Amino acid sequence: MTIQPVYTAEAYATGGRDGRAATADGTIDLRLDPPKEMGGKGEGNNPEQLFAAGYAACYIGAMKFATTQDKSLAKVPANTKVTAHVGIGPRSDGGFGLKVDLTVSMPGLTAEEAQAVADAGHAICPYSNAVKGNVAVTTTVA
Repeated sequence: MTIQPVYTAEAYATGGRDGRAATADGTIDLRLDPPKEMGGKGEGNNPEQLFAAGYAACYIGAMKFATTQDKSLAKVPANTKVTAHVGIGPRSDGGFGLKVDLTVSMPGLTAEEAQAVADAGHAICPYSNAVKGNVAVTTTVA
């Protein structure tokens, strides 16, 4: 598989989970702190929150793009909302892994229309493609 990037983001982190993360252009500069559930104070952001926000936003964009490629799909409503729950925990074979639950709300679409758009979005979304086979992802159309 070959990818020809049309855009490349640049970000850096220092200090790990209890440090800072920022983009090279300075538009994001966050204090990192592990959540209380992982022994931190929960006073900053954590990588799972950043992944959840990125996945949710990217997935909406992928669903919108899917409707431009397949005219049989209903258009994605402007008030569409994707909530991403990203869990982290120990893997049965060692190390840590992620689990993702996506909830998709597309007011005004029938359940069947929304499900078709959601399914098409996964085929396009780079996050979905990146985690396929490595991360358990469930999608619920609400």
